[in-house]
Amino acid sequence: MMGMPPVLSRFHPAVAGWFARRFGAPTEAQERAWPVIAAGGHALIAAPTGSGKTLAAFLSAIDDLVVQGLQSPLPDAVQVLYVSPLKALSNDVQKNLQAPLAGIRDALLESGLPDVAIRDAVRTGDTSSSDRDRMRRTPPHILVTTPESLFILLTSDSGRQMLRGVKSVIVDELHALAGNKRGAHLMLSLERLEALCAEAGTRPPVRIGLSATVKPVDEMARYLVGDRAGAATVIDAGHVRQRDLALEIPKSPLDVVMSSEVWAELYDRLAELARQHRTTLIFVNQRRVAERAARHLAERLGEEHVTAHHGSLSKEHRLKAEQRLKEGQLKALVATSSLELGIDIGDVDLVCQIGSPRSIAAFLQRVGRAGHAVGAIPKGRLFPQSLDDLAECAALLDAARRGELDRIHPPRAPLDVLAQQIVAEVACREWTEDALFECLRRAGPFAALAREEFDAVVCMLAEGYATRRGRRGAHLHHDAVNHVLRGRRGAKLTAVTNAGVIPDQFDYDVVLLPEGHRIGTLNEDFSFESIPGDIFQLGNTSYRVRKVEVGKVYVEDARGQPPNMPFWLGEAPGRTRELSAAVSRMNAAADALLATGTPEELARQLESGIGLPAAAAQQLAQYLAASRAALGTLPTLDTVVFERFFDDVGDTHLVIHSPFGSRLNRAWGLA
Repeated sequence: MMGMPPVLSRFHPAVAGWFARRFGAPTEAQERAWPVIAAGGHALIAAPTGSGKTLAAFLSAIDDLVVQGLQSPLPDAVQVLYVSPLKALSNDVQKNLQAPLAGIRDALLESGLPDVAIRDAVRTGDTSSSDRDRMRRTPPHILVTTPESLFILLTSDSGRQMLRGVKSVIVDELHALAGNKRGAHLMLSLERLEALCAEAGTRPPVRIGLSATVKPVDEMARYLVGDRAGAATVIDAGHVRQRDLALEIPKSPLDVVMSSEVWAELYDRLAELARQHRTTLIFVNQRRVAERAARHLAERLGEEHVTAHHGSLSKEHRLKAEQRLKEGQLKALVATSSLELGIDIGDVDLVCQIGSPRSIAAFLQRVGRAGHAVGAIPKGRLFPQSLDDLAECAALLDAARRGELDRIHPPRAPLDVLAQQIVAEVACREWTEDALFECLRRAGPFAALAREEFDAVVCMLAEGYATRRGRRGAHLHHDAVNHVLRGRRGAKLTAVTNAGVIPDQFDYDVVLLPEGHRIGTLNEDFSFESIPGDIFQLGNTSYRVRKVEVGKVYVEDARGQPPNMPFWLGEAPGRTRELSAAVSRMNAAADALLATGTPEELARQLESGIGLPAAAAQQLAQYLAASRAALGTLPTLDTVVFERFFDDVGDTHLVIHSPFGSRLNRAWGLA
């Protein structure tokens, strides 16, 4: 084809032709990634949302399958494994796969070449048993899954059979996994996959990591491939892109908490913005706030134009919400972090964030949902909920303008994750202690695992622990003479039924009568306190409680009657270290200015330096000046203020003013 970019010439003409017709030219991330992947090297592609990362990873894999399929029929085995941390993301990627696969098949047809039938499938906790059976009978060539479902596949005979020939593993949203135990769990699963491929005599799979905003990028590359000779090539297309960010405050002044009147102003403003844009995505930090905001916006914009999206809603509700958003039927979708990651959710042109998301990366990730297309400018509006929140939101905007990012701190060798993976792997095949230690220690988070720690975990899993009714929890046979480990009876079942590191929430299923459909879950405490006749909201429908049983709340449609808002415990995120540093920097600058200047000068400084609206700058300057007058200084990372005061009845109270996040502040609170 004339004028085709040189980097596309390495692909089969049908693949290159489809891409050129569909997209024209590749993005920087694609242009730099394809030669690395084609050479069989590991790669970490770090680029902002909407830069074509997913297709950069997939197109090389699809091209390999096309070339292979034209020479001989493709074997019934998984060759490309795509792992994503969110169920919504995996459904979405399958849709993104359908377009290239269909387009390339058409291109083959036009060229007079035989058809190559490339199968793809999704395997998550939501996948029905009939779909799982179908996958076992005819495995897909491209499998889209979550870390937990991959663990279950690696621990079942049919799953291991399916994965023996995997050639490439794509790990999406690496930044969302690396900072927690889910990432450590996945990295051990990838080492088990590599051991499985070695046992089957195939070469180790190539690893391709996809990440948006990430720091430090070299450490993430080491995390992806672990402790092995071949390092990952870093394709860093930068995280700084042009953005339209601004702060919005209600007409009434903010206070320590928001009154009903101020909330009403906030909802009016959100509705006004939603009318001015085609589709608005509104992020909140808690599910309860999502339900409440969805209800109030539905009153202003119409029931059919607004809905909520969070983890306690059923799969069907979430998929329907995503579908309605893509088809442009929704004016506003209110979501928790359930829609934060790279899901392609249609043409969102504005993102609103209610309250600080407590993290620079989360804010940029969420705003990136608007303008999720190559060359589009993301537009985000931040709504503080109190005076303290206003200070944090101002610092957040300042950090975003400076191009700062949160640093990811991966957990070091979590032993609970290690124990789970040892039981699962040894339940599938016999291992010598040395070989298993070497295999699992290659995983990035476990590179510093000491042999004594490994031996102690193995000893605990083999001997169990003592209870009043004898020993429990012995899952392995440990042959101490030959140093061989084997699984005990029932070990595999124990591993599969306790997969993953997401804590079990003791939630009650909500069942709609008379149909018997499961429509979501409610927190145990809220369910326990509910009595027949109570009305609550889920999604943006109100339901009346008919009866409450153990683990189930039976409900009927309450036909729009005014509801209570359900609550879920333990959801508020903690502030990251980098955002804490930004708050501290702003406080220190304000403290220095107020030592000689006036609150008016500080307001002008906040307006010109951070770009706050005049009203917000004045409120924040007055708040900081009043705080300084009361405390003598403003708290920073170097200066923590302890304030003691007495209430009306003479009881003593202590307040610790500190800009640190909840990991430190919670410890002080407990002390």
